[in-house]
Amino acid sequence: MTPLEAAAVFAAGVGAGAINAVVGSGSLITFPTLLAIGLPPITANVSNNIGLVPGGVTGVLGYRPELRGQRDRLLRLGLASVAGSLIGGVLLLRLPADAFNVIVPVLIGIACVLVVVQPRLNSWLAVRRRPHAHGGPWLWLGVLLAGVYGGYFGAAQGIVLIGLLGSFLDEDIQRVNAAKNLLSLLVNATAAILFTLIAPVDWTAAPMVALGSAAGGFLGARVGRRLPAPLLRGFIVAVGIVAIVKLLS
Repeated sequence: MTPLEAAAVFAAGVGAGAINAVVGSGSLITFPTLLAIGLPPITANVSNNIGLVPGGVTGVLGYRPELRGQRDRLLRLGLASVAGSLIGGVLLLRLPADAFNVIVPVLIGIACVLVVVQPRLNSWLAVRRRPHAHGGPWLWLGVLLAGVYGGYFGAAQGIVLIGLLGSFLDEDIQRVNAAKNLLSLLVNATAAILFTLIAPVDWTAAPMVALGSAAGGFLGARVGRRLPAPLLRGFIVAVGIVAIVKLLS
């Protein structure tokens, strides 16, 4: 990796960490950046996952006030996130590499659509919410499936979680976002442990993503909520389109 490439990966990590703390689509920045410097798709995905864990930690720490009073709920949902992440990570490593090259562009496309429709989706869900202290079995199952998705390829898992939590819990958006950050961190950390043990990791790229995401997660939790949401979503979608083109070319 050249110094210029290292700087680009670090900068992408900063952006991803900030976006993950606020929205939850940071992989749409770091993953295509790792592809652009020449990493194979699975190695890029694995290295990206490991590198984003420190950003998840700083993002969670930044939302500590909003996490108060959610311990029992998050213990229950956290088990679903961990189990789903293990399933998704195993699928990533066991399915043929060609399957990843086919599946991931579709997942990125879905993620981009979710980014665009998130405000309207949340409004639609808000009027249909049926409150439950822990969200009930359907939320647990949804979080499990989101964990499978996150363990396999994590782009926009945060947006999926916000949609799920917002629809089943009677909480304001900031507390939902705090819960999303913790569950996303559990998914990424679980997959990262698995990948470190048995997957191909680029140990030059992963630390650069980690350093950038740690700084970005801290900044995102502090000031990211002040960014204009339409501008942020437009940037994420543009990066996602670049990733799809890169994978299909």
